[in-house]
Formats: sequence, C-alpha cells, structure tokens
Amino acid sequence: MTLEINTTLKKKYNFLPSPKKLTEIKEKILGKKYELSLVYIGDKLSKKLNKTHRQKDYEANILSFPLDKNSGEIFINIPNSKKTCKKWGRGEKNFIEFLFIHGLSHLKGYDHTNNQDSKKMETFEQKIRKKFKV
Repeated sequence: MTLEINTTLKKKYNFLPSPKKLTEIKEKILGKKYELSLVYIGDKLSKKLNKTHRQKDYEANILSFPLDKNSGEIFINIPNSKKTCKKWGRGEKNFIEFLFIHGLSHLKGYDHTNNQDSKKMETFEQKIRKKFKV
C-alpha cells in the first residue's frame, strides 16, 4: 500500500476524510509508487515535532517530512485543526483535506518561503483542491 494511515489519538473523530479520497489525492500529486505515512496526532506531539525539526515552539496543524525522493511522512494535528478550521472558513473534514493537500505539496517540492514560490504553490494547490472539491 502506498498510503498508510495511523493515529496516536485516543479519542475517535468522526469527521476524518476517507482513506480512498486521501489515496486518490496522494496519487494525483505524488504518484502511485510514492510511499506515504499519514499520522493523526495531538497538540503535544505536534509541538514536540515542530520544536525538534523546525525550531518552532508551537503546535503546528500539519508537518511534512520527506524521507527520500519516493517516501515521506505527514503529521496532521487533529485537535488543533478542529479548533482552527472555522478561521479558514472550512468544515472540519474539508480542512483536513485542505491541510493534506498542503502537506503533499511540500513533499512534491513546493515551498512558500517567498512571494514567487508562494504563488506557485497556491496555484498548484488551487488546481488540486478544485479537482477534488476541497
């Protein structure tokens, strides 16, 4: 399988996107052979990973880590996403899909460190969001 989904959360969330849809999005962006691990996490682990790998001392809603050119990991902070989705004008499930696309874009090589790169990334993500109605 090219998409493995795990969770570190004890609580069940009924708004998570279907694995089928996430797999389709992943294959569109990274291809069928790309090995991806998606992990749903909470605030504590999100903050720890963000501090360890990015030197940022806050809970991130999503973190993406390429492992090599054909594999990577995405961590989505579900409690944080549940709290912040309304700020983005999105429902909970839709926001998780939105974040997933964003994380995949980083694994594909897109970045938003400057305006030009941000515009390219946003254009790419808009195209994918439109295709998958996200």
